[in-house]
Amino acid sequence: MATALVNAEVLTEHGFRKGLAVLIEGGRIADLVAEPDARARAGDVRDLRGAKLVPGFIDTQVNGGGGVLLNDEPTVDGVRRIAHAHRRFGTTGMLPTLISDDADVMRRAIAAVDAAIGQGVPGVLGIHLEGPYLAPARKGVHDASKFRVPGEDEIAMAASLRNGKTLLTLAPDRVPREVIREFVARGVVVAAGHTAASYDEIRDALDLGLRGFTHLYNAMTPLNGREPGVVGAALDDRESWCGVIVDGHHVHPAALRVALAAKPRGKIVLVTDAMPPVGSPLPGLPAAISELWPSFRINGQIATACDGLLTTPDGTLAGSVLDMAQAVRNTVAWLDVPLDEAVRMASTYPADFIGLGASRGRIAPGYAADLVALDDELQVKATWIGGAVQEY
Repeated sequence: MATALVNAEVLTEHGFRKGLAVLIEGGRIADLVAEPDARARAGDVRDLRGAKLVPGFIDTQVNGGGGVLLNDEPTVDGVRRIAHAHRRFGTTGMLPTLISDDADVMRRAIAAVDAAIGQGVPGVLGIHLEGPYLAPARKGVHDASKFRVPGEDEIAMAASLRNGKTLLTLAPDRVPREVIREFVARGVVVAAGHTAASYDEIRDALDLGLRGFTHLYNAMTPLNGREPGVVGAALDDRESWCGVIVDGHHVHPAALRVALAAKPRGKIVLVTDAMPPVGSPLPGLPAAISELWPSFRINGQIATACDGLLTTPDGTLAGSVLDMAQAVRNTVAWLDVPLDEAVRMASTYPADFIGLGASRGRIAPGYAADLVALDDELQVKATWIGGAVQEY
């Protein structure tokens, strides 16, 4: 039986529209019709009470959530718990992210994500391998002892995901040109991050198929007048995508506004870089209060969250406690971005970035019924993944 979602402001390609019913059948959006249409009354009708209905958020950088760090629990259950923790914040599609680690851990994480997708774990679209092919000079919280250049066997392993998409963050200054070319040829979405590359090195990597930049401005050479660096190359390029962490700690809002002005529309993507505290409250307290689980261990260090800032004892940023709904709210409040565009930065543009723009990230006939209902304060009231609803 079809489901009709009615009495909502629906985000379409033309902006928010009232008076539309979204028809869901077989896990996909069957059609958008006027509410008086007979098809909107023929099946299971759900009144959304004036909520804003938007495409489900797609987060391409999720290290953890629900108390789980993927590196520590590279299992189907670990992946499931991360995805479940983020769903209540509107994330209906995600790439669980493995930071730099040994080949065996990488292999186990890829196998876990493969199996999770095969088993239909809601919200898992692939994997993000953030490293270990990175630059020690821009290591951030990564363990530089894990860094290396992949040989043929490891290239094959890193590109071995059968179900879903693989996003790989690497440093073009540390990885030979032929390796970048090989990853691209194997269908891997390659991004630059944790890199000390020059502008020219990045330009060369873009010509080889580099598709994006991981957490723009962070862990990369900055933009200077005579040395544009990675940031300059990212902002100068018209085709690539840039992930940004809008938490008020990773990047100053003014720098984010500069990036939005420099890049073509559709090329800035919201990510969380989330860590285990997200969606991990103490028992009996509201699930939205993620910082009630303030500390966790990463690479032998204790990372602690305080006032939204997550750092190790030496002050190094250790990911974030940001969720996608908060990222959207911050983008509207701090960056002068209209709500419809902020939502696209969290849904449509990430889908385009990882090659899923024809099936996810939009409310249109034929697309996956991955949706989020937001109230007037932009809090998540319900999510749909493949048409299956969860209310909050």
